[in-house]
Amino acid sequence: MDIVDKTTRSAMMSGIKHKNTRTEIIIRSGLHKLGFRYQLHRKDLPGKPDLVFPKHHALIFVNGCFWHAHGCHIFKWPSTRVEFWREKIGANKMRDERNIQTCIAIGWKVLVIWECALKGKTRRNLNEVIHTTANWLVYDSQSAEIKGREL
Repeated sequence: MDIVDKTTRSAMMSGIKHKNTRTEIIIRSGLHKLGFRYQLHRKDLPGKPDLVFPKHHALIFVNGCFWHAHGCHIFKWPSTRVEFWREKIGANKMRDERNIQTCIAIGWKVLVIWECALKGKTRRNLNEVIHTTANWLVYDSQSAEIKGREL
């Protein structure tokens, strides 16, 4: 049983942003301070990556742990409307995998930064995340992910 009525829950859920999130803005700001320039949410690329670095032929997706079913402490399956959420979140995961593989196939390297890297009990130091991302942009040729620390 939900603790709020259906109208309130609907208003709450529709207020959740899918771009320009706090985590995304923190990453953007840190990289910009280091001199990196990027494009935002390019519609011509699969999944509309949060950050696009044409110079480095790199894409960054900043994923919320709940919406993308990350296997960390932040993600918990909802206890109401279980079938709906399993279908919705499962479709998100499948779409993420498809988009990342398509981006790699067309020659982009992809970094996924998970919300738990900057939030919660497994968060990493912000400078560590920013500098790891900057080093990945400049030096790495492989796709990767940054997530929270192991407990």
